[in-house]
Amino acid sequence: MGESTLLTIIMPLAIGVIMLGLGLSLTIDDFTRIIKYPKAVIVGFLSQFLILPVICLFVAKAYQLSPELAVGLMLLAASPGGATANLYSHLFNGDVALNITLTAVSSILALITLPIIVNLSLMFFMGESQYISIQFGKTLQVFAVVLIPVFIGMIIHKKRPSISAIMEKPVKISSAILLALVIIAVVIQNIDNMKNYFQEVGLAALSFNLLSLCVGYFLSRWLKITKRQAIAISMEVGIHNGTLAIFIAISLLNNETMAIPAAIYSLIMFFTAAAFGYFVNLRKEEVIQKV
Repeated sequence: MGESTLLTIIMPLAIGVIMLGLGLSLTIDDFTRIIKYPKAVIVGFLSQFLILPVICLFVAKAYQLSPELAVGLMLLAASPGGATANLYSHLFNGDVALNITLTAVSSILALITLPIIVNLSLMFFMGESQYISIQFGKTLQVFAVVLIPVFIGMIIHKKRPSISAIMEKPVKISSAILLALVIIAVVIQNIDNMKNYFQEVGLAALSFNLLSLCVGYFLSRWLKITKRQAIAISMEVGIHNGTLAIFIAISLLNNETMAIPAAIYSLIMFFTAAAFGYFVNLRKEEVIQKV
């Protein structure tokens, strides 16, 4: 994967810029907003950290994925929501404030949940003979790359809001470009096997993506959560931080094949999330509420 380029330059840079962009839009209120609407936040977190891994496990087994691809899909399920969810929520009348809260808090909670879910997946799919755990120390190193840019962005937003406003758009554009470069690098490195990978994990990734979006939305609506919040939750649990999943697969697990599901998912989710957002907005059963 052009390790000297990807791991030391593109990957950390991509994650750093993406998380800096998130930090530029955050305030302390985004972390305390849990108190304002706890029900929606709890449903979002349960969907993200409990329901999705279980669904992903059944998807991996149903499609009979190879152990490495199955672990890669589980790694994606364990990754927090991506900042892109905020944009999609805005485009399709979701509660963006809820998205920001879920993204911010889940990025921190994943420091605990992600190693647990991935280690269990490694043991389940790879077996003890091939099991290599994600060590807590290495996880801290990865999340330092994630959290430090967030805090820097928050400081800039608080201390220099005018600079934050100027930086926000260029950082978002840079994030999109770097994410594209990461996906391209993964595809190029595995170009000889990409057709087989798409055949093996493409439908599984698509199924998991659609199930994630549906669970986030319809579970929320079933629990009487407002439509705007349900849209926000569906985007949050359906649009994952694929860059982080790829980074962990390569840098912590030293396995490029495990990065393939995240790369394919990242290509799919932008189209499916847009189609899903359009679909749920066709449903006129209630007047959109402001929260």
